[in-house]
Amino acid sequence: MSLNKENIFFPQQAEIIETKWLNPTEKHFVLKLKNNEVFDFQPGQIVEAGLPGWGEIPLGLSSSPVNQDSFELVVRKVGKVSTALVELNPGEVMYIRGPLGNGFPVEEFTGHPVLIVAGGIGLCPTRSMINYILDKRDDFKKFTLFFGSRDIDCRLFTDDLCKWEQDENVDFYETMDNPPESWDKNKGVITTLFAKTSIDPDTRVIICGPPVMYKFVIKELRKIGIPDEHVFVDLERRMKCGVGKCGHCQINNKYVCIDGPVFRYSDILGLEEAI
Repeated sequence: MSLNKENIFFPQQAEIIETKWLNPTEKHFVLKLKNNEVFDFQPGQIVEAGLPGWGEIPLGLSSSPVNQDSFELVVRKVGKVSTALVELNPGEVMYIRGPLGNGFPVEEFTGHPVLIVAGGIGLCPTRSMINYILDKRDDFKKFTLFFGSRDIDCRLFTDDLCKWEQDENVDFYETMDNPPESWDKNKGVITTLFAKTSIDPDTRVIICGPPVMYKFVIKELRKIGIPDEHVFVDLERRMKCGVGKCGHCQINNKYVCIDGPVFRYSDILGLEEAI
């Protein structure tokens, strides 16, 4: 049973088990439901996280659903709600609604090569699918992961990055736009990583990152021959209420929080505001 499928408007309490600052603006939380229910979700889904008197914000889940004892979120400190949330510490409570929206269609990835292209904070929601693939590694063919960040302060989950670099189960490549002099990895925008490896045209692809990144990644995928219907994009940055009531995430006839946040790229080609 997941949080509260009977009433998506009703938040439940989640106890904070662990916290860690990933960089100067992003804080990582490990949480567990206070009522000890099993937390069941799909990679790519979101929750609404908040505090009474402050409000709530949509956050992508950052952990694999295989571990149902706890779940993980990353909060970027940018507004009043997120500022209040990052002040929370282990033992305190965060209020959660969800899981909400549509996640990645895992069944469509099974038995195929997979490429995940994550830019900056886009690593947070895609980390759920990354760890799910590694948990269920025999279900997938070649797994390739591209991660790009703007500078050293935007680099997230550094322990995971080091682990993936050494893991034979993932073909991992990392780059940085503006690296420090000590940086000994790839330099440049994330699309430069396509020259580092070969990608099968049968690959299923996930893209999540800053809006400017999408069209350039799509261009590279089309060069390889990957059809648009095999490409999935995460648009969770547009969401607010999470239940299709506020209209903040509406793009023509679609609501990101209900129809997404994960979309098949071929389904949103005609929506100019989507990307």
